[in-house]
Amino acid sequence: MVDEIRGYYGLDSPLVFKAMLKVPREEFVLPSYRHLAYSDSALPIGHGQTISQPYTVAFMTHLALGGRSKSRNKVLEVGTGSGYQAAILSKLFKEVYSIEIIGALAKEAKKRIKKLGYKNIFIKKGNGEFGWEEAAPFDAILITAGLENKIPQPLKDQLKVGGRLVVPLGEGEDKKMVRLTKLRSGEFRKEKFGIFHFVPFVREN
Repeated sequence: MVDEIRGYYGLDSPLVFKAMLKVPREEFVLPSYRHLAYSDSALPIGHGQTISQPYTVAFMTHLALGGRSKSRNKVLEVGTGSGYQAAILSKLFKEVYSIEIIGALAKEAKKRIKKLGYKNIFIKKGNGEFGWEEAAPFDAILITAGLENKIPQPLKDQLKVGGRLVVPLGEGEDKKMVRLTKLRSGEFRKEKFGIFHFVPFVREN
């Protein structure tokens, strides 16, 4: 899987690949899809949601790191899903906070993370629009569902100066991957990358 991502997409991110090699993706997919766990494809996880394509996970994580010199103390993930992205992040950040609005998914992810022995991942059910104020500020924030154009203000507020917010933005199901970096002025530097397919951001459940 890692060789495919490196070879096909040309992504050069040794830290991300090292983390991905330590996380058993088959533990985060439904039993009926385990034979496809290491294919470079998104897979259903129930409740109308998916586990993201491995390349998407790798690329978002790469953007969130922002280089070797960047601080990696706390990261917030909006959209826990199966917990796979959080597990990858746990190998790269000291603390991972993850919010899932679908109660059943949050419960399943908590159980899975505990079973697999991850100690630095904290999951709660909630509306990710409001972030996780008690744990803020964050060095990075990843939004793992597609937004149309507006990023919730609380998420911007909970980002440290120099922090990176990675989000798929745009109309329809195909989104432009965007990274916002928070400047000392309070403004954001915006970078746009390729097109990715995402399930829509869920605001109520």
